[in-house]
Amino acid sequence: MNTLCRFRHSGLSRSFDITKTYSSALKKAGEGVPYQTVLKDGSISEQILPTEADVVVLGGGSIGCNTLYHLTKLGVKNAVLLERNHLTSGTTWHTAGLVWRLRPSDVDVRLLAYTHQLLQNLEEETGVDPGYIVNGGLFVASSKERLDEYKRLQTLGKAFGIESFVLGPNETKKLYPLMNVDDVYGTLYSPRDGVVDPAGFCTALTRAATRAGAKVIENCAVTGIDTDTTLFGSRQVSAVHTDKGTIKTRCIVNCTGAWAPYIGAMVDVAVPLVVTKHAYVVTEKIEGISGMPNVRDHDSSIYFKLQGDALSVGGYENDPIFIDQISKEEAFSLYELDWDVFGVHIDSAVNRCPTLAKTGIRSTVCGPESFTPDHKPLMGEEPTLRGFYHGCGFNSAGMMFGGGCGWQLAKWIVQGRPDFDMFGYDIRRFSPDLARNADWVRQRSHEAYAKNYSIVYPHDEPLASRKMKRSPIAPLLEKAGCVYQERHGWERPGWFSSAGIAAVQPYDWYGAYGNAKNADQAYVERLQEDYTFGFPKNHSTIEGECKAARERVAIFDMSYFGNYYLIGPDAQKAADWIFTNNMQKSSGETSYTCMLNAQAGVESDLTVSFIDGFSTASWEPSFQGKGFYIAAGGGSAYQSFTHIQKAIEDNRFNAKLVNLSDSICLLSIQGPKSRELMGKLSPSTRFNNEDFPFSTHKLIDIKGHICRALRISFVGEMGWELHVPSSSAVDVYKAVMAAGHDFDISNAGYRAIDSLSLEKGYRHWHMDLRSEDNPLEAGLGFTCKLKSTVDFLGRKALEEKRQKGLNKRIAVFAIEEKVPLWGMEAIWRNDQVVGYLRRADYGFSVGCSIGYGYVHSQNEKEPITTKYLMEGDYFIEAMDVKYKARIQLKPLFDPENKRVNGFY
Repeated sequence: MNTLCRFRHSGLSRSFDITKTYSSALKKAGEGVPYQTVLKDGSISEQILPTEADVVVLGGGSIGCNTLYHLTKLGVKNAVLLERNHLTSGTTWHTAGLVWRLRPSDVDVRLLAYTHQLLQNLEEETGVDPGYIVNGGLFVASSKERLDEYKRLQTLGKAFGIESFVLGPNETKKLYPLMNVDDVYGTLYSPRDGVVDPAGFCTALTRAATRAGAKVIENCAVTGIDTDTTLFGSRQVSAVHTDKGTIKTRCIVNCTGAWAPYIGAMVDVAVPLVVTKHAYVVTEKIEGISGMPNVRDHDSSIYFKLQGDALSVGGYENDPIFIDQISKEEAFSLYELDWDVFGVHIDSAVNRCPTLAKTGIRSTVCGPESFTPDHKPLMGEEPTLRGFYHGCGFNSAGMMFGGGCGWQLAKWIVQGRPDFDMFGYDIRRFSPDLARNADWVRQRSHEAYAKNYSIVYPHDEPLASRKMKRSPIAPLLEKAGCVYQERHGWERPGWFSSAGIAAVQPYDWYGAYGNAKNADQAYVERLQEDYTFGFPKNHSTIEGECKAARERVAIFDMSYFGNYYLIGPDAQKAADWIFTNNMQKSSGETSYTCMLNAQAGVESDLTVSFIDGFSTASWEPSFQGKGFYIAAGGGSAYQSFTHIQKAIEDNRFNAKLVNLSDSICLLSIQGPKSRELMGKLSPSTRFNNEDFPFSTHKLIDIKGHICRALRISFVGEMGWELHVPSSSAVDVYKAVMAAGHDFDISNAGYRAIDSLSLEKGYRHWHMDLRSEDNPLEAGLGFTCKLKSTVDFLGRKALEEKRQKGLNKRIAVFAIEEKVPLWGMEAIWRNDQVVGYLRRADYGFSVGCSIGYGYVHSQNEKEPITTKYLMEGDYFIEAMDVKYKARIQLKPLFDPENKRVNGFY
């Protein structure tokens, strides 16, 4: 046995006993990985390349094999997987294979639960052992804040039946005798976590898929992809060329991992990921380690994976080595480990398990891995190319997410949308200009890698590649103390600090790669005020912004919204079909509406204003007849745009969707004094209820600038949104602030909006309203024209669900104790967990903590009724403590809508 080095620890120093080095940069297959089987010689008998296929999956790693398997489960018989080398080649074969079950995201937890279930049942189905060993997982906390994070994971797990236990240092020592617990604050033990063998898993999946009629072709390289142009000018996949022939197909799935950008480049599709070297080392035999759980010590940025009678030790460092141009020929090969990079983990590993100081290293594993700008996978249909699906960028987690993500990706392909809310994975979360920006992708991917083990606080912001998109008034708000948030490239106001300017600085790479850390740390210091699971230091500041909107008047810069115009001869037909609410209204009215998918899931909620070609401003598109002005929430703006565009194309409507998001600013003026302020700004306009009622809009003049004013609110107050051309934004904002001085106007940000909208019961898409929720479950039945005869996308499915009865319903929960809630807390009804909070915050106007969540039926055959909801005794569990809660079906604040209508 060759010893590469020994872990040695003395104070903070490291010493290495190097007895062997590698002469080449790449190691041969199987030389380092700790698996008995590597599929470098192939595992599939040779098959003939078909000339046609319903779906072609590219890449034979975890995601490709899982996707193929689940496609056959959904009835797709004519599916084929193409692998350039042999199954698992690339990144899957050398993965550590850890399967954790608890994550900060409920969607993550559900996907992992499915993978866990699949791995447990796969051998019985296929006769092939996937190599799944359930030895448990142990998360180590060195501080109260970290243990609080783990308690949140434990609480969320209860909503999905995942058992875990919070242990003290002594209990941890009994469970893991070799662990040093002197600096341990506590741990979270999840007994059903485990490890999986990549070769066994992929072999079992493909065995089942080929039995069901699918084909797996190894040693088959893709050389090109053909596309056609549709009647509406969009592109459509039509064929895949390989070195063995051509397959006609209208659907391909890019599961090629680190090599995915090469496939994307064949059809001018951006794949926003980077490739880095990622490593772990495998120790020699350790007495007493057998049977121990896997360990994640997030505070030390290391993990231990049980490897029989040894450990695999790895982690995440600040200075990973980028691979700018990965070889297309790489398959089963590894790199020589760079100890200058990996060595940062040695002290931490020895501190946590002191016996490592006298343990030799059997082998090193350093291979390529792909990472994305937000450390989430890239999935779903490419919006610029029909039939091209992404299934890549899994951030070294492709094994544990493979089952769940392959399952949902197959549903995406077969039924048009996944069952789960997969927006956090959807390629559409990145607009094309971001996905194609190499600097943005590189910086953000680096930061996501470096912070992978950082505490996930309720409020935190990236530092990398900021100021990509800003409102014209951003410099003015910055001088006013604005602490900015970043959403999909846009800077939006978070809250306003009285401590002075906190400008976002250029990215300093956390001091890595020879970069000096920024001298100006004001912005970082403001972010650190939020680094808690309790009430943050800025709590009273946000309260002040909320009170300004409730008691006086506040202005919100919401310019990162999406702004679209639906126009053309078939605009009315398109609007009727796409939007759930009544779209046959008069010019000058505005409606709040949803958009659904075919399964009746809510794809977006937004406002639609009815306009005509005779009443548009010079900065708006010109058209004839009736048109529709759409304002969509910024977080899902591109998702909304692509959903509308796809519906237009699918139904061959003679209509056009014009995107003016980058040239329109949205300034929202809200509060009891807003009417008086608007009167001063535009004296020629009457703002009373009779002339300018709620849910209407007009073009108004403010200091010579024509604005489209919408009388709507997202905070539950009387107010107007000013939609203005970007060239006018600074002048209009200055006019508002000057006129608002008499009313003590205040700048306010999205942290205030979060609280105010929650009090009023307004939904936030992707939080308490998702693509897996229908409007009836979400309390938005009033947005659906079900009493009319006008059909709309998703209506059939929605009516079927209404007829069958609802198995979940949204409700608001109030806790009278002043308890910080952030979402993902468990909902208890009597003695059962019946759901979890999707969204939560403190309501300053109502004086209590508020959370919205869905109560689920415990019996699918028994729909949720109002009686069932109201009869239970409810508790909200937050960080392992239950609090008595009051349930309501109506908003806590102004349930009669008096204030939005101007009645105070």
